Amino acid sequence: MRVAPVLRSTQKGERSVEEARDARETLPGMEIEAHTSVSLLETTSSTLTKLTDGVPEINILESKDPVTWSSAASVSEFQDLATRTAKAEAWEIHAFEAQTRASSQPKQNIISDVTATSIMKQKHLKEKVEVTEKEGTFLVRPLWPQKFHYILTLVGYSLRPTQLWNFVYLWIHKGGCSFFMIYIIILVFVGIPLLFLEMAVGQMLQQGSLDLWKIIGPWAGGVGYISFMVCLITSTYTNVFNSWILFYLSHFFQFPVPWEKCPLLKNASDFDPACARTTPSIYFWYQQTLKASDRIEDGGPPVLNLSLPLFVSWCLIGVFIINGLQSIGKVMYVLVLLPYFILFCFLIRSLLLEGAIYGLQHLLVAKVSALYNVNVWSRAGSQVVFQLGLGFGPIVSLASHMPQSNNCVMDTFIMAVVIVVTLLLFTTFILSVLGFWATVLTYRCNEKNVETLIKLINLGKLPPDAYPPADLRENPTSIYNTWLNSLPQDIKNMVLSYIPECNIQDQFLQIKDSQSFSFLIFAEYTSFLPLSSLWSLLFFLLLLFRELGIMVGFMHGIILPLQDTFSSLRKHTALLTVGIIMLLYLCGLFFTRPSGIYFMRLLNEYWIVLPIFFIILCENITVAWAYGAKRFLADMAVLLDRPISSICSRLWCYVSPVVLLFLLVTILVDLSMKPMTYIAWDSVGSKEVLRLYPSWGLFLVIILFLIVILPVPVYLVYCLCNGMPFKSKSKNRLMIFSKSPPPSDQPVLREKVQKEEIPQGDKTK
Repeated sequence: MRVAPVLRSTQKGERSVEEARDARETLPGMEIEAHTSVSLLETTSSTLTKLTDGVPEINILESKDPVTWSSAASVSEFQDLATRTAKAEAWEIHAFEAQTRASSQPKQNIISDVTATSIMKQKHLKEKVEVTEKEGTFLVRPLWPQKFHYILTLVGYSLRPTQLWNFVYLWIHKGGCSFFMIYIIILVFVGIPLLFLEMAVGQMLQQGSLDLWKIIGPWAGGVGYISFMVCLITSTYTNVFNSWILFYLSHFFQFPVPWEKCPLLKNASDFDPACARTTPSIYFWYQQTLKASDRIEDGGPPVLNLSLPLFVSWCLIGVFIINGLQSIGKVMYVLVLLPYFILFCFLIRSLLLEGAIYGLQHLLVAKVSALYNVNVWSRAGSQVVFQLGLGFGPIVSLASHMPQSNNCVMDTFIMAVVIVVTLLLFTTFILSVLGFWATVLTYRCNEKNVETLIKLINLGKLPPDAYPPADLRENPTSIYNTWLNSLPQDIKNMVLSYIPECNIQDQFLQIKDSQSFSFLIFAEYTSFLPLSSLWSLLFFLLLLFRELGIMVGFMHGIILPLQDTFSSLRKHTALLTVGIIMLLYLCGLFFTRPSGIYFMRLLNEYWIVLPIFFIILCENITVAWAYGAKRFLADMAVLLDRPISSICSRLWCYVSPVVLLFLLVTILVDLSMKPMTYIAWDSVGSKEVLRLYPSWGLFLVIILFLIVILPVPVYLVYCLCNGMPFKSKSKNRLMIFSKSPPPSDQPVLREKVQKEEIPQGDKTK
């Protein structure tokens, strides 16, 4: 590379030749070995001294101290000095070029053009990116403008509405406080260490998931490809949730909203009989929104009223991410902070509702038997993994934009605390809502039973002694149950043979762990409130912002690995983003078909758990055993400039792999012993029914799982054929650390991942 001189000019204020010794430290994007560069510069400076003995002014130019010129200098003296300076500059150019040609050491070629680098530095300070060489030795890595943006994006990616809802379901049905204790234990000893692992790996190597793992462990090269494919497949159907939400939001211009009342038949004053046989919210969900088929085998084209909202949601995501980290950080203020504000509004409102106390009683319920239940531990472990969003790749990608000296240990604990606090707030809110919802349904059940009993008495099917109380307005449940229990046993048996028993506990426990149930229950819940349209709007905005935040994380986990692997794509970020969005939109149309929701449940409930646990287990083994947990933590300690507790290495080596393997085995056993079922819509009876997946459903899950994990065995065979060792050699380091970190006002870290550091066959260095 050409080495250009840098002189301190009287007019342009250029730096002295001697200041080139510090050029390495003033260029934060370059990771140059100090002794080589300083040695070369000292040699060059010595040569210049000999070549410019006849020009005394050069000694002034070589001084480190700033040169001051007398204001009384004459014009002729100034011109004469400029002439001598030009001659000296010519001598210096000749000397540097001669020194470069005479050099036979390849390491001396790493010194770049100082003038060009100065321009690159100015561009770097403006864009906050790492200045890199074009040969691929260095990676372009834009950094987060603020650390708060990074934390917000992680929170937006991790707090998924489906997982929040599933946590409440498990709290109610799997032991209450006992389940929460199990959840915290697994979070502390497995979840937090694994979250720190992914954040530390991404931050240290500053790469996406595709090529990152092969650097840490040669045999783990296929792990990144699995993570990428799982993230890609999950993104195709996750954004369909947003199409449902946008479809609901499009009906807020109607009054009342269509999920509060059944529609009327055309040219008639009667309600649609299909809606009359069920509730308005269920009818609107299955018949108007999904246009659901009766079985998964039933086909059909994509539903038009979901295809357009799906396109709109993808356009929103594209707008959010197309400008990179600057726009993502600003968008997250809305996508993360505004949902918290809405959640607090809902929490305060729900605590004031009738029946909320009944729901909150379940916060204090604890079942000791849950502590000895293997299934409860398995469900809690799955909840921790999916709540943190481990294994998909976005955490690694998002962390790769943080400076290497960032305290990711503290970030991990911040994330854990935010998630636990959010879970407790959301659980309190949901239990209050469920208590109110169960109370209202019980009231309506009692009123309907009273009407039925009066009709039966008038028809003579029941004796007059079975006549119910006429007024149930003050406290329907208490009045009705008191009257029913006061009846003689024979009459009570006759009454219960005609009407169902209204039990608030049964209504409360109707909660299901499906994605659609949250739409149904909250649509009904908000319809019971004053200003129901406003509360419905806030609820669906809450869901929309949360789902968009998740998709931003998924898209980052797709785009960044592609750009890291194929560097030419970095120049066409906008085109790449649009292309991926269009591809995912076309694939997502499959899930907007009448049977699409059944395929989503098949993937979300039976398939996704298998590759995710496999990925996390491989990541854990790669860092803990292939590279070495103690060695990895030592590298991180150098970057963070502080020691890291050895407890983390023990958890990685002995606790996490055992727990992950246990969870994977229990999940496989559970899936093999239970039939694969799904909740389907019966259009004839206008009700939900439980159906079995066809035999090809299980075959589809197995084949898709095998296809996704195929890169791992393929890469293992490749490593065996080339004689690559399982463990990286002890003298091969992941990073070349800089002893001179950049100033705090320049948040750009130097990184260098040398290709020769990856062991190739039996070659030794």
